[in-house]
Amino acid sequence: WCGEEVTTQCLRSLLDSDYPHLCTLLVDNGSPDGSGERLRSSFPEVEFLQTGQNLGYTGGNNRGIKRGLERNADYILILNNDTVLDPCAVSKLVETTKNPDGPVGGIAPKILYHDDPDRIWYAGGEFSPIKGLGLHWRNGELDQPDKAENTCKITFMTGACCLFSAEALRQMEGFDEDFFAYVEDADLSLRLAGAGYEMYYNPEARILHRCPLPGTLPSPFQIRQRDRNRRRVMRKHSSLSRRLPFLVRFYITRVMLFLRYTLTGDWERARAIVQGMC
Repeated sequence: WCGEEVTTQCLRSLLDSDYPHLCTLLVDNGSPDGSGERLRSSFPEVEFLQTGQNLGYTGGNNRGIKRGLERNADYILILNNDTVLDPCAVSKLVETTKNPDGPVGGIAPKILYHDDPDRIWYAGGEFSPIKGLGLHWRNGELDQPDKAENTCKITFMTGACCLFSAEALRQMEGFDEDFFAYVEDADLSLRLAGAGYEMYYNPEARILHRCPLPGTLPSPFQIRQRDRNRRRVMRKHSSLSRRLPFLVRFYITRVMLFLRYTLTGDWERARAIVQGMC
């Protein structure tokens, strides 16, 4: 959505992939600046799907998932347009699906900050019931590429980049569109685990992600949307007794942040805190 420059770099990295069976689909979420059509012209070899309106992360990806399932894909790679992949990333992800321990729902790569590629954004993850969020393991730590890492099981896959089995996505019916954006990946991870699918992290598959560095304040939209969806994912997946510790922590920390933003005159973020609690 209106990300022409970063999407161009993402598509170029996909075209350089060493995976021989990769078919790329670009979904434009109704970009009002015409960037979707320009990208379509710049990359005629890439299949293009126009949604006609901003359906959010969930809706846009679901339209792409539907197209992939209609084409009888074996695997579907969900990828943010602000990422750049190593040439072997897709191959490494697909290799991991051969794990014999059980039905594989999805595989996640190691994700590094684009503007600080020696620093880790995501190295596997788990869902935290007390926070109502998926936690990124080793977030902010320096990468140690010479240190051996093994593929391991995880309970949370970030939506920035994850390879799903088509079978799992067909059973889950994609993302829950009520989330629109944020925490939808945690919801899907929980549903996959509940259906008996395994999820893995493969550190040999590496990508870069254009995202704010550690310490950057979230946008008002992020605050409002993420907080609403944290409460939504807990309602959906937890009993009242399990939600109570989350709710206590949630409202205490939200009040503290509201006071912090108010005292510093950051009215937009203070307003977003209130909206996220409602």
